[in-house]
Amino acid sequence: MKVNGEVARVGQVVDPDRDEVFVDGRPVHIKRSFSYIILNKPPGVVVSKDDPFGRPTIFDLGLPRDLFYVGRLDMDSEGLLLLTDDGQLAHRLMHPRYEVEKVYRVWVDGEPEESSLRALRHGVPLEDGLTSPAEVKVLGKWRKGTVLEVTIHEGRKRQIKRMFSYIGHPVRRLVRVRFAGIPLDGLGPGRWRRLGEEEVRRLKSSVGL
Repeated sequence: MKVNGEVARVGQVVDPDRDEVFVDGRPVHIKRSFSYIILNKPPGVVVSKDDPFGRPTIFDLGLPRDLFYVGRLDMDSEGLLLLTDDGQLAHRLMHPRYEVEKVYRVWVDGEPEESSLRALRHGVPLEDGLTSPAEVKVLGKWRKGTVLEVTIHEGRKRQIKRMFSYIGHPVRRLVRVRFAGIPLDGLGPGRWRRLGEEEVRRLKSSVGL
């Protein structure tokens, strides 16, 4: 690939209004307008384009199939999932360097002791290393245990569930309620909407764009 007649560098940023891009000698027309959508993922839906086991995917909910998802939620987890075709923004939102905020509402078995919550706030050892400090607030009770709000800035696989498993309080329900400053407010399960200009500006600002 060449940009303005020069071989492109890894990670090079291209301005679609000024730069000429060629791949295999042919000009590439760079998309100037991107889509930004948030979905309230319901439980039982797979975050994937297609599923080999025939399970429902998020794209069965009517989402445009040319978008890709930023991060994942487990099949049984719920809540806010961002989808876009803006590759540069998606890359930064998923990169550990930018420490993007993710806020979850968590239902766990039992009542964690203060010492256990303090451990989560300082970081706990998992098989893939020590977690970064989390913000943890007790919101109340449910019939089998405790409801908490947890804020993290990492994106490890099944991280919240593994953290609470470590302290002996299995997660029974997990809902992401905020991502990179964008809240889930007012969006019903299985519903999605496009972000407004101010929300997109906020997203980009959170990762230095």
